[in-house]
Amino acid sequence: MPGTSKQAQIIVKMEEEKVITISDMLKSIERYNPEHLKVIENYVEDQAKDNSYDLEANLAVLKLYQFNPHLLNLDITHLILLKALTNLPHTDFVLCKCLLLPTQTADDTVKEIIHLVDILEQCDFAMFWARIKLNPDLVRKIAGFYDSIRKFVCHVVSITFQSIEKDYLSRLLGDIDDHTLSLWIKKYGWKDQGNLVFIANQDENIKTKNITEKIEFENLAPLMAACL
Repeated sequence: MPGTSKQAQIIVKMEEEKVITISDMLKSIERYNPEHLKVIENYVEDQAKDNSYDLEANLAVLKLYQFNPHLLNLDITHLILLKALTNLPHTDFVLCKCLLLPTQTADDTVKEIIHLVDILEQCDFAMFWARIKLNPDLVRKIAGFYDSIRKFVCHVVSITFQSIEKDYLSRLLGDIDDHTLSLWIKKYGWKDQGNLVFIANQDENIKTKNITEKIEFENLAPLMAACL
């Protein structure tokens, strides 16, 4: 898991002058100790600054907020949600969203982040970049934010298109310049064909497959009996 190596470097102070790493703390009952919240919140801020990511630690923070609403920090909540957003298409954001308190979901910034995720999941990338352009301060603290989103866009393009117009691809990636576009094309092994970019032959992905499932009567009998 990204962030695991850094977990081992961050020390959490315990009673009787004992210390453990964040990694060990997250594997123990100490993850529910609110006295450690500030250390993990600082760790969340570090993730935003150095473009690292640790979902396990971030979920632990949200869980501590659930148990201790009086300790809720909305700024840290925003960072956690934005970091989860940058890890699409993984389901990290859903996991984080399930742990939010009503106070968090009622927050305007949280609402905007949730809306941004909805837009990305609908693959309306033009609208996404337009909203980010209107409010760049929202993601200012997240190092590598724009490239993380472009990775997700490229993921969608790679499984959707066989060829795509170069200008259209540039818009999907946030109106990037020709040089930057060439770097992304090279990164994913696509082929520049003038006004077009060849992505991949998608024929194999769309071929109909016959799936045969064998069900033994012994496995089916209890189900039939339950229906009687």
